[in-house]
Amino acid sequence: MQRRTLLHSLLSLPALLILGACEQGPSFNTTDVTGASYGPALRLKDQHGQARTLADFRGKVVAIFFGYTNCPDVCPTSLMMLKEALQLMSPAEAERVQVLFVSVDPARDTPERLAMYMNAFDPRFLALTGSEAEIAAVAKEFKVYYEKKGDIASGRYTIDHSAGCYLFGPDGRARLFARHGETAARVAADLKLLLTQT
Repeated sequence: MQRRTLLHSLLSLPALLILGACEQGPSFNTTDVTGASYGPALRLKDQHGQARTLADFRGKVVAIFFGYTNCPDVCPTSLMMLKEALQLMSPAEAERVQVLFVSVDPARDTPERLAMYMNAFDPRFLALTGSEAEIAAVAKEFKVYYEKKGDIASGRYTIDHSAGCYLFGPDGRARLFARHGETAARVAADLKLLLTQT
């Protein structure tokens, strides 16, 4: 009797392992932040003057990056990576992804400057801005660090800031964080996977 029970248990093991694997969620390349409450306070204007919240993009995957147009390295390389990630997707998939660039330098990043900067990467990208207080509130909610360095009074300064991209699912919830340096191929794969989820 014991031998039969043991044999039955051993024969059942592969099926249990397969079922266990099926119950696990998808395997992402970037960091899973599901459950984090980023985004509710995001209420800023885009480069066209339109007020925006994350709810405007429900049904799309949203990629949010914080930066500024005078950034010498991290911001342009990150935006180029996002552009390349969209190019690795089908046109229909790319249409369901919205890139949002939140400026941490509202004093210099005017709507006109932001529009030119976005067009240099992809005209579908939206840049968001607001008052210093509004930007600070959104950055705090996303746990984004930024600090001006240099001659602030003359406007000749740089900004140290957190680098990375937050990815939201079509349901409007934060899902992933892509650290600076992630490849376009890995991010594109995650964007495609998020598009399959509701």
